[in-house]
Amino acid sequence: MVSHSKVAAALLPFFFSVTFAQDQGGAFTPNQGSWGPVINFPIIPVAAYIVPEWPSPTRMMVYSAFSPNSFGGERGITQFAEYNLVSGQMSTRQVSETNHDMFCPGMSQLGDGRLIITGGSNAEKTTIYQPETNTFVPGPDMKVPRGYQSSAVLSNGKVFTIGGSWSGPRGGKPGEIYDPASNSWTLLPGAAVEPMLTYDHEGIFREDNHAWLFPWRNGTVFQAGPSKAMNWYYTDGEGGVSPAGIRDNVNDAMCGVHVMYDVGKIFTAGGAQYYDRAPGLAVAHLMEINNVGAPVTAERIPDMHQQRAFANVVVLPDGKILVTGGQRWAQGFTDIDPVFTAEMFDPNTKTFTELAAESIPRNYHSVSILLPDGTVFSGGGGLCWDDGTGGPSYHCRDTVDHPNGQIFTPPYLLTGAPRPIIQDVASSIVTHGGELRVKMQGSADGVTFSFIRIGSVTHNVNSDQRRIPLQPRIEGEEVVLPIMNDSGVVLPGAWYLFAVSAEGVPSVARTVWVEQA
Repeated sequence: MVSHSKVAAALLPFFFSVTFAQDQGGAFTPNQGSWGPVINFPIIPVAAYIVPEWPSPTRMMVYSAFSPNSFGGERGITQFAEYNLVSGQMSTRQVSETNHDMFCPGMSQLGDGRLIITGGSNAEKTTIYQPETNTFVPGPDMKVPRGYQSSAVLSNGKVFTIGGSWSGPRGGKPGEIYDPASNSWTLLPGAAVEPMLTYDHEGIFREDNHAWLFPWRNGTVFQAGPSKAMNWYYTDGEGGVSPAGIRDNVNDAMCGVHVMYDVGKIFTAGGAQYYDRAPGLAVAHLMEINNVGAPVTAERIPDMHQQRAFANVVVLPDGKILVTGGQRWAQGFTDIDPVFTAEMFDPNTKTFTELAAESIPRNYHSVSILLPDGTVFSGGGGLCWDDGTGGPSYHCRDTVDHPNGQIFTPPYLLTGAPRPIIQDVASSIVTHGGELRVKMQGSADGVTFSFIRIGSVTHNVNSDQRRIPLQPRIEGEEVVLPIMNDSGVVLPGAWYLFAVSAEGVPSVARTVWVEQA
């Protein structure tokens, strides 16, 4: 049996060589980061998931709809592709065994690393992906058919979802929860959707879409947007909802970006008042949650450099936040007025810095996701409606379809400073209130550590990702990392463990599973 540390050491040169190749792809300014070459995919990557594995993930799974490059109707199949992060190899598969067209779904990483995909084109269906066997199995139908809903895993390991009038009946879609233990859904009539509605000129079809959900303590969820109103949702009994305050007095922010970058600390930015045909926004806010049900104050911070609707966001190991893509005028199935430059937000200084420009527009139906070597994948966009006559009803195919992606190397990997290397983690599993014991290759002086939950993303929503800084304690040759005894902060599931050097350079992540309390 090969030791975990030897496997990790074997993987490192591959990650290093990939990063180096990206960095050398052309002229660049190190403090602006660097975009690697365009990677062609056999499908348009409208959704993405990093498959958890030990010692570090090596596979990114993406999918489109019933077709590689179009959607439409309840077709009962979904096209998937898998990109190997180490070898660069690509494979495809058609998933028909769950009778589920998974386009426009909710997605959540369960506490054991499985992925549950809910609704979408087949609006009542659910599918569960099992990483250990690389198989898809049907889950129970939801109580309410949904599409464009958001979902989030809770502190108790259950999954909450709400809204989603893109498919199924329109309007009146309260929350419901999935219990992995009983493999069943329970409707929460008290978790009403009406308090979180935006105002849209297309009506309810758009107004209950893509909620910004942040699971918190005792099975609760903080909803930060895209509505101007913020709310607390409760999932016990028949569910409930209470107001948390107003994020913005002027605009809703449909298809804006949102992420928890530290314990209870949330960043939001961009979006548009309407889902379609509206100016993109540059506004940004910070907020902090602590006590369940308490009012939350949103701090307006300086605007982004660019207006962005349909952008994507990733929190990085050092706590900075990367915003990519989007367009200054929100209009689906177009590349009107795209934003190519990335932006980095530093929560410590509350400033945005413009970074290198990617080569291809990433607008509606695009994704970005953090990779285990601290780089970021950005891809997708397009994918038009197919009315079944053999051609798309939206005449955008081959003009805004982007079956490809690029990998962004952030500035912290271009300083010339060496990466720290996690030589060994004593266990790949930890419980709330427990400890991780880590050995570093070389000195651990000045090294900090962070947990980032492995993400799943579609339609600008990644409710899985969040970052938690860890507080290291050195004991001899080991670094001891206490894990908070709080399942509302440290959600169950698979996490990246990063070491970050005193120079700000991250290690290649190791995978750690946080067991359900």
